[in-house]
Amino acid sequence: MKPNTKIGVIGDFNPEYPSHLATNAAIIHAGDSLGISVEIQWVPTTALEQQIAALTQFDALWCSPGSPYQSMEGALQAIRFAREKDWPFVGT
Repeated sequence: MKPNTKIGVIGDFNPEYPSHLATNAAIIHAGDSLGISVEIQWVPTTALEQQIAALTQFDALWCSPGSPYQSMEGALQAIRFAREKDWPFVGT
């Protein structure tokens, strides 16, 4: 396997949301298909209101399905970060 690819999932993880579990499964499946190891870290939207620079630790970002977000402003700031910095990004 290739080195870890670190994916930041923008959203407020809730194990009761099937879409959140499916997001993790889809990322892992994609990594397996590509022969790369994937590390997934969910980034709470409330944390993004103050710590947007923390997103630089990720190789790519995924804005999770399953809103409402605890902080729509935090989610929008993360999307803006990805667009303005030309960061690899998927929104669902």
